[in-house]
Amino acid sequence: MTIESTESAKPPAAEPADDYLERRTLRRGSAGWLLLTGLGVAYVVSGDYSGWNFGLAEGGFGGLAIAMALMGLMYVCMVFSLAELSSVLPTAGGGYGFARRALGPWGGFLTGTAILIEYVLAPAAISIFIGDYVESLGLFGLTSGWPVYLACFVVFIGIHLWGVGEALRFSFVVTGVAVAALLVFAVGAFLDFDASKLDDIAVHKDAFGASSWLPMGVMGIWAAFPFGMWFFLGVEGVPLAAEETRDPARTLPKAIRWSMGILVVLALLTFFASAGARGSAAIQEAGNPLVEALQPDGKATALSRIVNYAGLAGLVASFFSLIYAGSRQLFALSRAGYLPRFLSLTSRRKAPYLGLLVPGAIAFSLAAATGDGARMLNAAVFGATVSYALMSLSHIVLRRREPDLERPYRTPGGALTSSVALVLACAALVATFLVDVVAALIALGVYAVAVGYFGLYSRKHLVARAPEEEFAALAAAEAELERE
Repeated sequence: MTIESTESAKPPAAEPADDYLERRTLRRGSAGWLLLTGLGVAYVVSGDYSGWNFGLAEGGFGGLAIAMALMGLMYVCMVFSLAELSSVLPTAGGGYGFARRALGPWGGFLTGTAILIEYVLAPAAISIFIGDYVESLGLFGLTSGWPVYLACFVVFIGIHLWGVGEALRFSFVVTGVAVAALLVFAVGAFLDFDASKLDDIAVHKDAFGASSWLPMGVMGIWAAFPFGMWFFLGVEGVPLAAEETRDPARTLPKAIRWSMGILVVLALLTFFASAGARGSAAIQEAGNPLVEALQPDGKATALSRIVNYAGLAGLVASFFSLIYAGSRQLFALSRAGYLPRFLSLTSRRKAPYLGLLVPGAIAFSLAAATGDGARMLNAAVFGATVSYALMSLSHIVLRRREPDLERPYRTPGGALTSSVALVLACAALVATFLVDVVAALIALGVYAVAVGYFGLYSRKHLVARAPEEEFAALAAAEAELERE
């Protein structure tokens, strides 16, 4: 667990030694547990409004229900593990920092890069979905296209550049609107609930184990894994706010647990209310399943219009918060030298401006060039599942190798809990190839290029004084003393 560079103990020659980290500092104490809980929900809330329903076409109601339960279990186990890890190492590196301590530089880079893939591609996909909502609602006469995508990135990156406190408060308000609308939707949809509509998808009789509840058979459960994840995808980003949090060792575990609890409740309400009100068959391919569930005759109602506008708010909340998460992961990797160091420079308002602008430019370019939100989101899921497996493994390794490490919060069930998350994450990773092999291969190709960069260059130029690297170096020194 040594840092692999003679240069890693000092910053670039162009910068004085005492100036390197000073120019790469975030605003401390900007968020408490309530704002962070809102951030955790904001990462995910758009998934309640769209995307998850395509899992009905893969596995039917029963298949998606089982997939959602298993993926929910994976996230619960992983969130408890991350709560412990974030109390041990509360830095902006999040998953990268945890894996760096447990698995060394390679493990840290592989984890951080996988997270970065998720947080660059997901906003690109969501900007396209925002464009579709704007067009469907007839807002300002706009159609979905690059001007709308560009406006999203310019406006919301601008708010992030203004300051983290302002950004998190904006996210909290928009998320509150989206969550309130989900609760109103559930009340309205349950008034028309009919259990016989849940399993109305035609049965594929040639599929193994096929039935009305599992119309695509047993394999449909596995194929629905990525869509079951959409109810929770992104909540793992809460620890990335560690350096901007008050009392992170206590605040982060609390915020992560509350976020996950809220998301579980919203997932159950959304899933059962939507399918029971209109029928699984009717919403399995809908771009706006909640609105479809409220319009059995195809005519808009007052409630469906409210939910339609709230869906746009939910997309904005997730888009906005994922930009935040991506910028912090990029900031941490760059500050430590894993990626070009200039990307971690911060402004006078302590915002990582290049960490916001560069991923934003890449995401906008992808959105404008492809217009294929579903494929980019599937590629983002690939990155997410890789990071989940590595973060869960990190928890197991640290529990076994450093049992006496001070842990302000301890995961219920210990390594057994993170082992469950590891197994389910590996299963979900394989499922991404079942759903869209092209998207998975694209993400794998990007991953391979990044690994080449790290192996040939950046692993020899790490910055020893970055918080995550110092933490790992301290562990190595302590282990060396124990051996002596």
